[in-house]
Order: sequence, then C-alpha cells, then structure tokens
Amino acid sequence: MAEHLEVLLSEEEVDARIRKLGEQISKEYEGKNIHLVCVLKGASFFMCELAKRITVPVSIDFMSLSSYGSDTESAGVVKIVKDLEEPLEGKHVLVVEDIVDTGRTLKYLIELLKGRGAADVKLCALLDKPDRRVVDVKADYTGFSIPDEFVVGYGMDYAQRYRNLPYIGVVKFDN
Repeated sequence: MAEHLEVLLSEEEVDARIRKLGEQISKEYEGKNIHLVCVLKGASFFMCELAKRITVPVSIDFMSLSSYGSDTESAGVVKIVKDLEEPLEGKHVLVVEDIVDTGRTLKYLIELLKGRGAADVKLCALLDKPDRRVVDVKADYTGFSIPDEFVVGYGMDYAQRYRNLPYIGVVKFDN
C-alpha cells in the first residue's frame, strides 16, 4: 500500500504560530526561569524552535515514554524509557509535546512531574486532536487544533519517516 502526503499546515503557518507561542510564554513567565521538558522523539523539533523564541531564561531536559497496548490502541500503561537528568524541585516546568491525542500519557506525565516537587507544571503542544481525547488533559498553550488525521512532519513520523519535513502533512494511503 503506497502513501502520499497532503499539506495540512505550511512551514510559514507553523513558524508564525510558534513565534506567537514564544511571545505568549515569555510574557506569562516574565521574571522567571522556565525548565522545558521535551517529550521525545516527536517534540524535539518543536521544542528547539519554541526555545529560540522564548526571551526568559530557559533550561531543557528530555523524557521518553512508551504506552503499552495493542499496535493501534494504548492500554494506558506508561513506561519511562528515558528519564530526566535534572531534579525538578522548585522549577517552573513546561512540558513540550508534539501532539495531544488520547491524553493518557500526558496525564500520567504531568502528575509524575508535579509529584517531583516542581513549582508548577504546564503543557505546551504544537497540535491538539480533541476528537481523540479519552482523558481530560488540556494544554495551557496550543499551536493548532486539528482533525483526527494521521499527521507527520516537524518531528512526527510514520515508520520513522517524514520527521524532517518543515511542515505538517497528512498521510493518505492509496488503495
């Protein structure tokens, strides 16, 4: 089965929205340091672009999580594949994620980070798929709300391909 891509959000649209998110975050965190926690691998491209547009002091760390279940559905059991390297005690944590889908993994992650003594934990997501939500998770900062389509680019992949696209595309499968 072959696939092709259709552009959902152009490079210019994504860039402009990340610039606005950076301005908003900088204003709301004025006078504070932000500790960005990037959820690997998908959010790495977004986090780098976002960090460049935040004007308050920023530190970064990375986590990798895995949800277990069948191939297409998460059972909600989350495993930490790569944990943070720095303690969170007293830090203003901003979780940076590529997409909010069912919400299960992010709900787990946010509660975990709060339990590690962060001053506060907020969520910034490039994309939000509200139609897929099964757990109540809302991003404090959202780039775009999108329909329930399989998207790639800007760090998101299909079988480890398309991460390096500078835009958000929808994968369409040919019959």
